[in-house]
Amino acid sequence: MKDEGNAGLMERTTEFALRIVRMFVALPKTDEARVLGKQVLRSGTSVGANYREARRARSKGEFVSKIGDCLTELDESSYWLELLVRSEIVPESKLASLRDENHQLLAIPPTISKKAKGQ
Repeated sequence: MKDEGNAGLMERTTEFALRIVRMFVALPKTDEARVLGKQVLRSGTSVGANYREARRARSKGEFVSKIGDCLTELDESSYWLELLVRSEIVPESKLASLRDENHQLLAIPPTISKKAKGQ
């Protein structure tokens, strides 16, 4: 089931994943940074993979479920990014742009899901 109205979202989620990868590589080499970094690396790179799966869904239900997975991974990424800042591992200023993109992306899946459900 293609989501034609959000074709640019595939590129946007890929770019988000690449930014997460670059952020992870730049983290301090401490145990704390690596633990939190691996968590955000997993969740942040899963968003685009789940979105691609949603675009290949065989039913509306499968599509809505995968879009829900995107929302879950974005919300989790937001949490790990917040912990990196609040634990003072990474200064807020260095993650502000990435966190803003995460916040903007968080607003998209609910809209897509509602539209797909016909609400």
